Amino acid sequence: MYGVVLAAGRGTRMRPLTDRRPKPLLPVGDQSLLEHVFDTAIDVVDEFVVVTGYRGEMIRESIGDAYRDHPVSYIEQAKALGTAHAVAQTEPVVDDDFLVLNGDVVVDASLPEALADAEGTAVAATKVEDPRAYGVLSTAADDSLAGIVEKPADPPTNLANVGCYAFEPAVFEYIERTPESERGEYEITTTIELLLDDGHRIDVAPYEGTWLDVGRPWELLEANELALGDLEESDEAVAGTVEDGVHLHGPVVVEEGAKVQSGAYIEGPALIREGAEVGPNAYVRGATVVGPSVHVGHSVEIKNSVLMADASVGHLSYVGDSVLGRGVNFGAGTNVANLRHDDANVQVTVKGDRVDTGRRKLGAIVGDGAKTGINTSLNAGVKLGPDETTGPGEALTRDRISER
Repeated sequence: MYGVVLAAGRGTRMRPLTDRRPKPLLPVGDQSLLEHVFDTAIDVVDEFVVVTGYRGEMIRESIGDAYRDHPVSYIEQAKALGTAHAVAQTEPVVDDDFLVLNGDVVVDASLPEALADAEGTAVAATKVEDPRAYGVLSTAADDSLAGIVEKPADPPTNLANVGCYAFEPAVFEYIERTPESERGEYEITTTIELLLDDGHRIDVAPYEGTWLDVGRPWELLEANELALGDLEESDEAVAGTVEDGVHLHGPVVVEEGAKVQSGAYIEGPALIREGAEVGPNAYVRGATVVGPSVHVGHSVEIKNSVLMADASVGHLSYVGDSVLGRGVNFGAGTNVANLRHDDANVQVTVKGDRVDTGRRKLGAIVGDGAKTGINTSLNAGVKLGPDETTGPGEALTRDRISER
């Protein structure tokens, strides 16, 4: 069985974190999103086929030709014309039953297992409290699929379409017959309707595990919170250098090649990756990932944040509920606000619209290579784009990110 992983999207809602990398390569714990998807399906597929598009060469370079002894091949979707179009690109290499998974959605292994256990074609479904925002499945008397309706005002059931499928190669004939939708794309749900119209049985594979679409920056924080929630406290978790006078509490992983200097206080779950340096006298807490070769220096507090490779928060700074991209450099005294004065949920601008994140606490989203001057203040929910800078003492209350 093949595992077809869709990873071609541009990820514009995740900007500025996707301005220089495809979204499936964003970090979740010690893996990328894409590697996490591979791991969930590794026991039920024999080979992976990744559909790439935006910055696809980075995915190929990161993953290579195999993952945990499973061959990996790559197919390019030159234009983003919908899920059915993406799956259609794999026809030259997929000659057996296959699963369709998303390269930017966090699920657990029980989902691909449920799809693989189904005979023939299947759709994964999960129960939700309010299905009106989803594709909703209706079922026949034998619990097979009867139909899918998108975002209905009066949902026929509470079964939401997870967007993961099992298909046989015969589906490619139906994809070829799939008409273009009103939004100019070829939708796999339309293909499924064609299969139903021709009398094909489609199983509904029930799923009750984690389901998180990592489409926006605060959802990347949530994905990391979930991943670090699985850490366990053990002596083997500390492989790097931990100096005398360091306090580690709860599940804390210090990878080989990392260094935690005297006076540092770390409350897990926390992951200190290879080459990183923390301290002296730093405070790390919450679900925090200190990425490879990151520097967290003297009198710095990092709380519930993700610091990507080579970022530096050198001294006298606070970073809370934030994501810092690769090579970000915070000048001394840079402080991030992560809470509104009115105690309302933090809002973030996404593709020109103000969006309620549902989070009471959310800090800054900072693109690769950005730098702040000393004593900079970053307001809750603000974005600083790649290579952007702030001046000494500046208070940034509006996004500073170039349009693309």
